[in-house]
Amino acid sequence: MEILSKQDLELFRIRMISDIEKILVANFSPQEDFGWLRSKAIRKIMDISPATLQNLRITGKIRFKKVMGSYYYNKEDLQKLFEDEN
Repeated sequence: MEILSKQDLELFRIRMISDIEKILVANFSPQEDFGWLRSKAIRKIMDISPATLQNLRITGKIRFKKVMGSYYYNKEDLQKLFEDEN
């Protein structure tokens, strides 16, 4: 029988958290894979205000989906829209 120390348990905890992180990153990639991103991500990528994004949604210039209270926007639509304006 082997005795475990607090240090052994702490190392085990760190390794376990690291392994779980790797699994989550590998299996649950961002919505970019699907082409749909949440409002915050779109605003950061496009450097636009929440009001600008809302106006684009209201005027029908971009596709969006509302899922459980959160808006998701089609990244390609936004990129095309801003490319057309330049």
